[in-house]
Amino acid sequence: MSRRPSPFAPCIAVIGGSSAPAEVLREAEAVGRGLALAGASLVCGGLGGVMEAACRGAHGAGGFTIGILPGEDRTEANRFVTCAIPTGLGHFRNFLVVRAADGVIALPGASGTLSEAAMARTLGKPVVTISRDGEARLVPGATAAASATEAVRLILEKTRTSHSAGEDHGEP
Repeated sequence: MSRRPSPFAPCIAVIGGSSAPAEVLREAEAVGRGLALAGASLVCGGLGGVMEAACRGAHGAGGFTIGILPGEDRTEANRFVTCAIPTGLGHFRNFLVVRAADGVIALPGASGTLSEAAMARTLGKPVVTISRDGEARLVPGATAAASATEAVRLILEKTRTSHSAGEDHGEP
């Protein structure tokens, strides 16, 4: 059972490939678990691969997960999504994923992952990549982390300031 999220808790996007090697999926699951244990909500594209693994980790730790789906059918969401939002927008839904988030953790993926990370930076949102091969350099301003634990710590540090200032939440 997921706990009810606070509207003032950080919402972190987890992005990555819709198919990925087992090592990346384990890392994504650890990211989801770490975010849930820290009280953050997780937003993603809601489908398989990195998205499902991150949601599985968050769900298993009692976290709240949001899947912003490319199609029109909410039943397409992976089974660990708490709140499925069908958009009918295809890849254009990637913008909604990063717009809904306070920060982004990027795991290895393909061009969709790169476009999401670039959009997040364009919007002024922090991006932390989990990479052992220099992927952070592909997105100017992204920060590299060597592990899920480090990525969660870094993104929460980077989003804490904007959250405590009430940015993007209509608070005074």
